Amino acid sequence: MLSWKRTLYVLFFAQLMTALGFSSSFPFLSLYVKSLPTHTNLSKDLLIGLAFSSQAFTMMLVSPIWGMLADRRGRKMMVMRATLGGAIIIALMGFARTAEELVILRTLQGFVTGVTPAITALVAAAVPRERSGYSMGLIQVGMWSGVALGPFIGGVVADVVGYQATYFVTASMLAATWLVVWWAVDEHFVPPSEEVRKKNGSLLHQWQMIITIPGVAATYTLLSFNWMVRTMLTPYTPLFIAALLPTSKNVATVTGIIAGGAALSTTISSLYLGRKGDQIGHRKIVLASVVAAVAFSVPQYIVADVWQLGILQILVGAAVGGMMPSLNAMLNSYTPSGTEGAVYGLDTSITSATRTIAPMLGSAAVVVFGLRGVFLMAGFVFILGFVIALHHMPQTEQEKRIQQQKVQPVKAHATAGD
Repeated sequence: MLSWKRTLYVLFFAQLMTALGFSSSFPFLSLYVKSLPTHTNLSKDLLIGLAFSSQAFTMMLVSPIWGMLADRRGRKMMVMRATLGGAIIIALMGFARTAEELVILRTLQGFVTGVTPAITALVAAAVPRERSGYSMGLIQVGMWSGVALGPFIGGVVADVVGYQATYFVTASMLAATWLVVWWAVDEHFVPPSEEVRKKNGSLLHQWQMIITIPGVAATYTLLSFNWMVRTMLTPYTPLFIAALLPTSKNVATVTGIIAGGAALSTTISSLYLGRKGDQIGHRKIVLASVVAAVAFSVPQYIVADVWQLGILQILVGAAVGGMMPSLNAMLNSYTPSGTEGAVYGLDTSITSATRTIAPMLGSAAVVVFGLRGVFLMAGFVFILGFVIALHHMPQTEQEKRIQQQKVQPVKAHATAGD
């Protein structure tokens, strides 16, 4: 087996295990905070908000630094740092005695984790660029498969043993991932020369260089829009499902089925459309996926039954699955080789900032339009994303080659006819 293929498959497993671990405990974070005593006068609602936002905020601050170190010291090292550091911090969460201690540990988690961008950067550096769509799609499959299965595992563990146990499950999966990556991934990392380091300059200079590359800012924007929509909808979709159901008895089950179905559709479309993007060009996939996301998001505002919502959520999941691997592949194509760590570290920083403000946008939509308003807001965000993609995302070199390959047979046929 080719070295890059082995690395890709091992990192697919690593992404699956980490997503499975994080989604086994993350859905129950608010319930865990509520179950713990507090030693301050802060309300539990505020502490829940801090538990969610503190990790995103600290990750926003340090992700570019980890990315720069990845380009200088090696990307495998960053995957191992994120998995082992995450395993230790999350295991400590299972021993939290107060809600305040849990918030502090969540803040520390943001400083040391960041598994997905570390894996993405390593894949981008290891896999040939003409296979970027397939490889990024496979990593998305690992992530969304874990996201779909994790809540079921965590729910069973939480009901049988308690919320604390879910954090030990997550820590165990991260530790196992660290061991697999350490043993199975063989990174042929060549440190940049002193000349290249001087050319790249400081972290701020690297950011400026990356952002000013045509297409990069637009790609970052669309990636952040995807996370914005997801973060806006997550708190309010279960409440909307409860409003649609005649009884609240099965709300958790129905919510889990819809969330799992959406994650499954994202998984399938990520793999298929990521590979399709390698063949026809990723820009086409992104534009078509954004149009589909708009078409399936806005009608959720007028649904009258939960099955209608479920179908539309699954279709939106498929559209998101088309966008994510193609956007990551385009980001890899736009940017120069050797900067993968900085590129995806900056992506994580921007995404984390988005996750910090998205709940406020969702709250504003609910206040103005009611629970259904978040779906209108999601549709508006996707429309804005389509405009940006259409006007500010140029063709990649891969897409230009695909066009040339199509034109050449036509010219040859015309010449033969003459």
